[in-house]
Amino acid sequence: MLVDALPASNAFFNALSGVLIFLGWRAIKAGDKVLHPKLMLAACGSSVLFLAGYLTRVALSGTHHFPGHGAVRDFYLVLLASHTLLATALLPLVFRTLFLASNARYAEHKRIARWTFPTWMYVSVTGVVVYVMLYQVAPRLTGASASAIAGAIAAP
Repeated sequence: MLVDALPASNAFFNALSGVLIFLGWRAIKAGDKVLHPKLMLAACGSSVLFLAGYLTRVALSGTHHFPGHGAVRDFYLVLLASHTLLATALLPLVFRTLFLASNARYAEHKRIARWTFPTWMYVSVTGVVVYVMLYQVAPRLTGASASAIAGAIAAP
């Protein structure tokens, strides 16, 4: 079922976005002004695919609660909160950064990209960590049987 595949595909698009952002950063540091925008636009595309998949999953199956307890749950909640807060702040940062670049306002673009790049990297990486904790680690922490773990990973 489509909804069962969405968490893993969303994690993939989050990871892909992080890789593309990093490669775009490396390209501009190397002075490659042709490759840099291609990689950054590809990262935007990957992020859009993630967001579409995420919103679809939430619409179809609602939010999910971390079943673990104690320090692991506390860590997960702090990570999720920081991820969510920065993901919300990231959207206008990305739009502004792209706007400045598309209008050849490179000095301003560079100034805001210094904030956009690490924020976007953090959101991409923590998005994957949230997925791993919620769909891979948490089922194992609850002491469930192997078949229940498999079902928990597949079910949203």
